[in-house]
Amino acid sequence: MKFIKLVSMTLLVMLMLSACGVSVSDWFATSPNQPTASTSSQPGIPPKKVQPTPSAVKTKTTPPQIDAGLSKIKHIIIIMQENRSFDSYFGTFPGADGIPMKDGKPTVCVNDPTTNTCVYPYHDPNDVNFGGPHAAKAAVDDVNGGKMDGFIAESYASRKTVCLNPNAPACTALTNKKDDVMGYHDDHEIPNYWAYAKSFVLQDRMFEPNASWSLPEHLFMVSAWSAHCTNSNDPMSCQNALDNPDPGALTKARNNTPEFAWTDLTYLLFQNNISWAYYLGEGAEPDCADGEITCSPMPQKVQVPGIWNPLPNFTTVHQDNQLGNIVPVEKFYDAAKNGTLPAVAWIVPNSKVSEHPPALVSAGQSYVTSLINAAMQGPEWDSTAIFLTWDDWGGFYDHVVPPTVDENGYGLRVPAMVISPYARQGYIDHQTLSFDAYLKFIEDIFLGGQRLDPKTDGRPDPRPSVRENVSILGDLRNDFDFNQTPLKPLILPAR
Repeated sequence: MKFIKLVSMTLLVMLMLSACGVSVSDWFATSPNQPTASTSSQPGIPPKKVQPTPSAVKTKTTPPQIDAGLSKIKHIIIIMQENRSFDSYFGTFPGADGIPMKDGKPTVCVNDPTTNTCVYPYHDPNDVNFGGPHAAKAAVDDVNGGKMDGFIAESYASRKTVCLNPNAPACTALTNKKDDVMGYHDDHEIPNYWAYAKSFVLQDRMFEPNASWSLPEHLFMVSAWSAHCTNSNDPMSCQNALDNPDPGALTKARNNTPEFAWTDLTYLLFQNNISWAYYLGEGAEPDCADGEITCSPMPQKVQVPGIWNPLPNFTTVHQDNQLGNIVPVEKFYDAAKNGTLPAVAWIVPNSKVSEHPPALVSAGQSYVTSLINAAMQGPEWDSTAIFLTWDDWGGFYDHVVPPTVDENGYGLRVPAMVISPYARQGYIDHQTLSFDAYLKFIEDIFLGGQRLDPKTDGRPDPRPSVRENVSILGDLRNDFDFNQTPLKPLILPAR
């Protein structure tokens, strides 16, 4: 009798569900008596996963949390310093892919051709360094087919070719001083840099985008390419230039005539009404047009094209009437204080504070600290991401073989950090990165993922690849946690 009543009740429920347009299978799939996606009966034991029925699976309608949090970033600041390899600054940083060690002693060494001895990396407490040559040839010779053992030989060879005047100050120093390309610094010399790395994100696989010297790196920083153009009005007249994107154009009469015709990021920013500024430390630029280690310094001014200031030479900047966006670095401090930072900011030093040998390491650290302090103490810190890096390796030793992306590189590793309220605290990012990742991040946040792609950007040029899209390139979004309690400012003394 009970069985007959149960069957009758079941049939009644089925008839009612059918009348309401609900299938029996759907009702069972959503029944509160069905197992949930995860259950656990004992505290401390991970819940057992139970596969839901197909009709209960919901389509994901919201993007991953990391993407949802990107809207919190309103200001991106790229601080570019000069001429240091990753191992020369963070080769002994705990947890990073630094100088190979065993029992606290380096296990790698580089041959010194003058003594035929193998020189191990060593702690260098000196505030003045000299480094070595850092043009494309030096990059090839330093890497030496993956052996990473050409640094000392290249340094000595450069002395012979550039120090034709033995009385020149730089040459005298080089002649009288022991080669220092194998030296490294730690928190004794660069305590603020190590403090930022411990408190925010350190990237130990940031490679310069181009296996060459300063001018190509600064071009990649704003355009993802280095080229030589025969017609300033025709982007298709530009041809790939690994080492020599016409530096002569930067040192001629400088009559404010553009030379670089290919498409740079400011073109896309202008098209999308995104504000930007290039803050330049006026003074001098010590880097040499041939990538060598000594030359007569050239003046550096905001409206004058230069090795560290290439934007005045871009056709797009002239056509968009945005030369006025290139301003002295003093205006950055004002913008940070007043809450008027642009969406995208590049900050480039002069020779004195650049850390480019023979500039003082301490002077560069003090200058960078003042920039970061200004951003942190301003009203827009809670919506800011700072990317700190160095443009090339400066001839200093690094043990990691650069990956091959296209005919331009990558080049050798350089130090790099992410500093933001949303940076993952104390995190070491092991992704493969280059300065192309900065462009990609900017494009993702402000341009809806638009790229410097000749097929889509409206100004076709013959660049060999769309560097933001290469498969090996990591994603800077992984360095952020938008769910964490925002990190407080880390105000450090500018020593």
